[in-house]
Amino acid sequence: MARLYLVPTPIGNFRDITLRALDVLKEVDLVLAEDTRKTGPLLKHYKISAKMSPHHQFNEHKAVKGIVERIGNGENMALVTDAGTPGISDPGFLLVRECIRNGIDVECLPGATAFVPALVNSGLPCDRFLFEGFLPVKKGRKTRLETLAEIDCTIILYESTHRILKALEELAVYFGADRQASVSRELTKVFEETIRGTLADIVHYYKEHPVKGEFVIIIEGKNS
Repeated sequence: MARLYLVPTPIGNFRDITLRALDVLKEVDLVLAEDTRKTGPLLKHYKISAKMSPHHQFNEHKAVKGIVERIGNGENMALVTDAGTPGISDPGFLLVRECIRNGIDVECLPGATAFVPALVNSGLPCDRFLFEGFLPVKKGRKTRLETLAEIDCTIILYESTHRILKALEELAVYFGADRQASVSRELTKVFEETIRGTLADIVHYYKEHPVKGEFVIIIEGKNS
């Protein structure tokens, strides 16, 4: 029976992909890619000539039905995002849910996810944690920050270049400037960096050293 494979892709370094993932990408009938322009170089690097089709947040609602029908008719497909594991702050959930509803096998391969190395490398407790992903940009942001500030386990957030300083300043206000935290950016890439300290320390650092990249913020839980 044909199935849907969820294939994690490297978050930066092309070598951080499993041999099994490469095998699947070579063998499937179609690779569903969040952005074919970003997946293309990865496939080319490993000499994989798989057919690709875009599958992203702007077309997934319309595309899901047709994809499920094609898998049901015998086509094996792999879903990949720009980086990391599909469904983790990226498209994937809707397709997985619909496949399951239609009795189609879904297999998720283990692999790269940005928050895991950032968490383990933070020096903060890893036994219990809350993965929050991206905070709401506007509506509900204040309420969410107030709620998270009371959580008693390590908290994980994602943030972009353009909002990182604002987010850290808000965290210092709601969580307290002396709350311990760690911020990792550009994981596995040439300019990988992790800054640890209080939220006040980290805010000061990024005011003095404005940088670009994708950020993972790890924050100490309340009374940890």
